[in-house]
Amino acid sequence: MSLKVLVVDDDLINRKLIQAMLKRHTDLVGEIVFAENGSEALSVLRESPDIDIVLLDILMPVLDGREFLKIFRAEPSNDKIPVIVLSTDDTQKNTVLELGAEDFIIKPINEEDLIEGIKKLTSK
Repeated sequence: MSLKVLVVDDDLINRKLIQAMLKRHTDLVGEIVFAENGSEALSVLRESPDIDIVLLDILMPVLDGREFLKIFRAEPSNDKIPVIVLSTDDTQKNTVLELGAEDFIIKPINEEDLIEGIKKLTSK
């Protein structure tokens, strides 16, 4: 399986960390695309309809993770693209799941949890 993963996080260090984790799993992840906020992520998704999964931060400038989910899930063609929210704020878990995220992983991210979450949501 060679997934195309969209990583949405305004923090460069977090993006690099997630990229390093994903790159260790070449059997699973083929391509990694980045966006710094929800607005940029929506543009990337319009230009790349072949994204397999979205890894989403909540607290971002311009368009945060919750607003991104509302807009993203309003488009029926996005139904097949799972979203895993990555956040330090576990009080947001129920909110983002109600908005259409499939999974929630607390930061700092545990690589095993991340890979298992991706496998679980993309092996359907």
